[in-house]
Amino acid sequence: MQIDSIARDELLVKVREAYSSASDNPNDSHPFPLGFDFALSLGYPEELLRSLPQASVARFTGVSNVSVFAEIPEGSIVLDLGCGGGADSLIAAAKTGPSGRVYGVDFSTSMLLQARAGAAESGAANVEFREAEGQQLPFADATFDVALVNGIFNLNPNRSGLFQELARVIRPGGVLYGAEIVLCEPMDEEERAGLSNWFS
Repeated sequence: MQIDSIARDELLVKVREAYSSASDNPNDSHPFPLGFDFALSLGYPEELLRSLPQASVARFTGVSNVSVFAEIPEGSIVLDLGCGGGADSLIAAAKTGPSGRVYGVDFSTSMLLQARAGAAESGAANVEFREAEGQQLPFADATFDVALVNGIFNLNPNRSGLFQELARVIRPGGVLYGAEIVLCEPMDEEERAGLSNWFS
């Protein structure tokens, strides 16, 4: 679907509002699933989920268990783009260990507050969270050894900008682990109705 710059900006505002609402009220109904049971359904081990700050897990939303299957060597510098409540960032932080570092990036202030609280609760000193949009990452070229992206491409109409920024900040030889919902057949016009159905 082609959308102009005004619609693109409106869409990003609505996506931010939706995720901020999920962060503020995770037990309410939202246009996308989130939380412990949802993470469990995607293959996150129950023991691992219970070991994390439950406020972070309650705000988890994504499309796969990216941080579980990603190979993150000890000492790696890791980007978690679209970190939400920080569950994937904390899992990555445990893998990279104290000699590495994880930077979680999200554009929802509310989600980042929860992510920072979760990191403090878990005692993860090697995690830092920053507020930014995916097409304008606040990092130098070739910063990251590993990048994790768990279901944000479909929520940003400027996908080319996302990929360009990821290519810029991942070092040569670095690795991107990404997961996304992919359509197997075209949607009909009703399904493509616009902003209100962006999460469908």
